[in-house]
This record gives sequence, structure tokens and C-alpha cells, in this order.
Amino acid sequence: MIRTRITRIAFRRFRSCLTGLTVVMSTALQLTLREYNHMVACGAFEAINRKVELIRGEIREMNSAGPVHDDLIDYLYDWSVRSTERSSIHIRGQSGMDLPQLDSRPEPDLFWVKSKRYLDGHPTGQDTLLAIEVADSSLKSDRTTKADLYAEAGIQEYWVVDVQGKCIYEMREVATDGHYGWQRTFKFGDKLSPLAQSKAILDIIDLFGG
Repeated sequence: MIRTRITRIAFRRFRSCLTGLTVVMSTALQLTLREYNHMVACGAFEAINRKVELIRGEIREMNSAGPVHDDLIDYLYDWSVRSTERSSIHIRGQSGMDLPQLDSRPEPDLFWVKSKRYLDGHPTGQDTLLAIEVADSSLKSDRTTKADLYAEAGIQEYWVVDVQGKCIYEMREVATDGHYGWQRTFKFGDKLSPLAQSKAILDIIDLFGG
């Protein structure tokens, strides 16, 4: 996802949303998740007509998806629904995840969460069983920035689907230093299964259309 900071000029259009809130101003505007929630609630980002997410206190713009990116997400969503029981696992796509301890609200392309209602807030890292990002131009940041974020949030498994490389980077086992301690690359001819549902088998050839 393309990383751009919302400029101070753009922020002036949103400052009325922050009445009563304390924001630390620096070279890069840093927001808490609470402040970001307040801006979303008052429609602050509707004015810029862009899709954004909050990563470690920074508002970052998400790039527009191409047809291959969207097709892979559709395939993974359908595969996930077919491979899980709704009573235990719910599949969410391109919606928010709350990580308040990290001042973040990422929007994974797809993630598996514990099956329950989320009326009082977005799923958290503790609710998330598997996070998946489909990466084209965002490959580097998805394998580094997002991987570190998800690991620190305690998400036990994370996949990065490499559009150009036609492979999946699977990361597991959060180490004591807050990083994933295990990684494997799955390529054509390989199959993989998530920790949360070992009977669910994803064929890499089928995913990328042979």
C-alpha cells in the first residue's frame, strides 16, 4: 500500500474534527487511535476522497488496486469461506483492525477472525487468526512494516501474496523480540494450510490461475 503522509495543508481542513483532543504536532503528524477514530467519525477523510489507514500514528494512503490484485483477493475470500466453519471463524476483507497499543488501524486485504459480533469495535490482534496482504507495489512494506506491526500485535500467522513473484510468504511464531521467528516461501507446485484451519489447503497454482 503506497505510503504517503497527509500534509499539514490537508490537515487544516480536518482540524475542526479535533476539538477537545490533544494532538502532538511535529514534522510528521502523529495521531493516537482515539484521535483517528474521532476524525473518521466526523467525516474528515471524505474531503480528500482517498482510502487511508493509520500505521503507528501516521496516516498513510493506500494505493488503488489493479484487476489482478482484486482477483486474487476474490479468490482468497471465496477459498477462505469454503474452507472454514462460520461458527468458529469469520472472514473479513479490506476492513479495519484495531491495534490501540500501536496507534494503528491497518486494513488487511483479508483476515480471519474469531467468529462473534464486533459491534463495539473492530477486531483486535487477539481476535485475528490470520492476516493476508496481497502485494504488488507494496511488497517491501508489507514484508517489513506490516509484518513487524502484525507480529507486535500478537497475530500468530501472516501471509504476503506476491503478485509479481507469484508466491506467498508465510510468517508464523511471534518471537520474544516482537518479530516473526519463522518464514517460508510457497511457490508454484506448493500447497499451504493456515494454523487456524489445518484442513484448509491452498494450491498456489490454482491461486495464480495456473
